[in-house]
Amino acid sequence: MHTPPRGPAYAVFYTALAVIAVPVNLVAIVVISRGQCGLSRCISRYLVFMAVTDLLVIITAVIMNRIPAIYFPGSLLSITPVCSLSIVLIYSARDSSIWLTVAFTFDRFVAICCQKLKTKYCTQKTAAVVIGTVCTLAVLINIPWYFMHEPIYVIGNIPWYCKQKDARYSSPLWTAFDWFDRMITPCLPFFLILLLNFLTVRHILVASRSRKRLHIQGTGENRNDTEMESRRKSIVLLFAISGSFILLWMTYVVEFFCHRFIKNYKINGFSDPKFIFQESGNMFQMLSCCTNTFIYAITQKKFREQLKSMLTIR
Repeated sequence: MHTPPRGPAYAVFYTALAVIAVPVNLVAIVVISRGQCGLSRCISRYLVFMAVTDLLVIITAVIMNRIPAIYFPGSLLSITPVCSLSIVLIYSARDSSIWLTVAFTFDRFVAICCQKLKTKYCTQKTAAVVIGTVCTLAVLINIPWYFMHEPIYVIGNIPWYCKQKDARYSSPLWTAFDWFDRMITPCLPFFLILLLNFLTVRHILVASRSRKRLHIQGTGENRNDTEMESRRKSIVLLFAISGSFILLWMTYVVEFFCHRFIKNYKINGFSDPKFIFQESGNMFQMLSCCTNTFIYAITQKKFREQLKSMLTIR
């Protein structure tokens, strides 16, 4: 994510992403915060802070990093301490966004599959504790990135730009940190989301067959089950969010494993297909920061109604 891209395609993409992602995330924050979308306070709190962290990713990674690198190379944002701090903020916002998606997925898993734990865990208070813990850990874990970089140039005693120190590749400590960082984000979240969704689907299928069988035995008819219908709407939202995350982060994950396990995997310039593949992974993962609002609009009728009423001029 550190290497500034070049070319009109990148310029158009990141400019369009900033123009679209900032307002859609602000809209999501405002609409869901009003608490009139038919969602529980627990779910609403997760969705609001997911939108907040997505917005922070766009601000730090796109508006403060990618766009200045394309349009204003050599700006004050390129000074090494500022650049290093920017990297910490980018990774902190990114990790917060990813792990809040995991936390939301786990919350829905508990709500659907663990009825005894549901009343204690799926609460607004627990959601606040989880969100605070996730965001705090995301910042603390990424502080070492500030010390992993050194200037490329020193002009007039002012250090410019950031490059990773050679110690990252020679020091066992930095190598271990790099692996830890990559496994924590996004490899482990990938595994957890897939596992939780699999367990949730299996539970729903088993419960659905049991309830349908009991319903028919009790009434002699196969009528609609209102509880299962409500549960179905809940999992549509869950799977849409987690599925979007998996698809848009897939390229980034594949590129990471290629970089680590393919010998002589070196990138030679901006026209190198490996660089294009790497930057595509970055582009897709940033794109994931503006998709949730569209998912809400597609899957949640009351969200659409609230959005319409907010936009209607009276």
